[in-house]
Amino acid sequence: MATNGKKTKKNVIIISLIVLVLIAVGLVIFLGSKKDVITPVQVEKVTPRTLTQVVTATGKIQPEVQVKISPEVSGEIVSLPVKEGDRVKKGDLLLKIKPDVYIAQRDQSTAGLLQTKAILTKAELAFRRAKTLVEKNLVSQSDFDQARADYESAQASNAQAAAYVNQAEENLRKTTILSPMDGTVSQLNSELGERVLGTNQFQGTEVMTIADLSRMEARVDVSETDVILVSVGDTARIAIDAFPNRKVNAVVYEIANTARSTGTGTQEEVTNFQVKMRVVDKDMTLRPGMSMTADVETETKQNVLTVPIQSVTTRAAKTETKQPAAEGEQGGAVAANNAKAKTENKPKEIVFVVDNGVVKAMPVKRGISSDQYVEITEGVAEGAQVVSGSYKAINRELEDGMKVRIEEQHKGGPKPSGEQS
Repeated sequence: MATNGKKTKKNVIIISLIVLVLIAVGLVIFLGSKKDVITPVQVEKVTPRTLTQVVTATGKIQPEVQVKISPEVSGEIVSLPVKEGDRVKKGDLLLKIKPDVYIAQRDQSTAGLLQTKAILTKAELAFRRAKTLVEKNLVSQSDFDQARADYESAQASNAQAAAYVNQAEENLRKTTILSPMDGTVSQLNSELGERVLGTNQFQGTEVMTIADLSRMEARVDVSETDVILVSVGDTARIAIDAFPNRKVNAVVYEIANTARSTGTGTQEEVTNFQVKMRVVDKDMTLRPGMSMTADVETETKQNVLTVPIQSVTTRAAKTETKQPAAEGEQGGAVAANNAKAKTENKPKEIVFVVDNGVVKAMPVKRGISSDQYVEITEGVAEGAQVVSGSYKAINRELEDGMKVRIEEQHKGGPKPSGEQS
């Protein structure tokens, strides 16, 4: 019996110890959960800067003036004295189409004109004779009317024959094509002996392109959201793929009024406006079709308050609204009985300002932005410390009133994943 009493006492002690351990573990977990979570962040002060807003777009280098040469008549090329890359002057021979068919048409129409002229002369004499006789009542009125009709018909036939001659001579002239401008043969698509189609009846063959390579421009496609920022006269810095270590200057001189859309009716539909920029630098040999990227400087502001562009994020601001009073309730007496409900407003742009180790969400209004900084027109004062990193903290973790620990900015090495420069 004594042995059983000792075992019972021992079991009670063991159970008591286990309970104490569990209570201690629970207290540790409870107290640990009550500790404030401190989030590490990087900060940067709100600082005045000169800020330049830039719109970036890609495109091609093209001549400002170029003419596509297509013959107006069809036939075989019998003379092609130029080759791609040749410089030509206005009036120089570019190509000649075999003229034999058009010479024959001219000769035929000329012979027809001579025939109608003879008929017209005969009809004119008959009409004049009839006119004299009818005045003397020597011929009937009907004979006079017939003579006049024959004369007018001969006049119309002669005019038509003359028009055929003019057309035939014009077609013959079009077999010789001269350069319409000073420039360079930038593209040659046909060869000597090739048959080409004229533009009179068909979509003519594009034989060559003459371009003024001394006046080059950049043509870029700008999105519909960015084109409203671009104005004629804006300056641009152009990076050309063929010259990776240099940028050239350009000036916007034309903005399209009508959009060009690609992928219409699909999820990939894109709407762009073409913007043309005249290249100012003349000491580079640019060729049509070179790929390029343009940074158009749309606006510059001096001494404006700025924060890093990644510091601005969005949060859905919560406000308290009162439910409407029930039907039959009157006056202010029922106001105290209205239930309160939280509703979410439209998300607002904010920055997180650090003050004594705590962040405060400050609604802000932004102005122009560069690739690194954004202008703040309202919401924070100069010198305030705003959270600039990490990206995860700004966009997901931080909330108004949270405690934070300021870390040193990353220098040199790679930045934390997701952060912008």
